[in-house]
Amino acid sequence: MTGVDVALVVGAYLVGSIPFGVVIGRALFGVDPRSVGSGNIGAANSLRALGKTGAALVLACDVVKGAAPTAIALHALHASPLLTAAVGLATIVGHNWSVFLGFSGGKGVATGLGVLVVLSWQATLAFAVVWFVTMLITRYASLSSMLASAAVPIALAALRQPRAYLGYGIVAFALVLLRHDQNIRRLIAGTELRFGASKDESRT
Repeated sequence: MTGVDVALVVGAYLVGSIPFGVVIGRALFGVDPRSVGSGNIGAANSLRALGKTGAALVLACDVVKGAAPTAIALHALHASPLLTAAVGLATIVGHNWSVFLGFSGGKGVATGLGVLVVLSWQATLAFAVVWFVTMLITRYASLSSMLASAAVPIALAALRQPRAYLGYGIVAFALVLLRHDQNIRRLIAGTELRFGASKDESRT
C-alpha cells in the first residue's frame, strides 16, 4: 500500500470513529444512550434512549459514515476492490472501537450497511429482506442484524462480486458476531431486549 492508501484507510477509521449516537444523544436530547437499555450507541438502543427521531438521526449518520469514505475510494479515487474493501472495513472498525470513546463503541451493523450500499445494491437488498423478515417474526434487532449480515457474503458470492468484496462480507459478518457476543448469550437465556422496548427497562 502507498502512503495515500494508508492515509485513506486511517481517515476512514477516524470517520467511522465518530460516535453519532453519543453526539446526537447529548447535543439534542441530553441523554447518553450508553446509560440506557443495552448501553449500545447504535440505532436500536437509541430508539429506547432518544425516541424515533433520535434513532432515525443516529441510523442515518451511521450509514453515511460507512458509505461516504467507501464511495470516495471507489468512485472519486477509483481505488482497487481490495483498497475499497479495506476502507469500508476501516469505518466499521472505527465504529466498533472508536478512538473517541477509549476504543469502545457500537456493533457496526448500520455502518456496514452504508459500506454495502456502495459495494452492491443487490447484496444490500438481500440484507434488507433478511433483516425485515427476521424482525417481523422475532422483534430482536440483534438476531435480525446477525442473520442479515450472514446473508451478505452469500449474496456477494452468488453475484460473482470481486473476491475482495466477498472477503469484506465475511470479515464484516465475523465482526458483527464478535460484537454481538453478549446478545447471543441473552438470546440463549431469553433475556434479550426486543426492538422498541421501553428505555425504562433495566439493562441485562
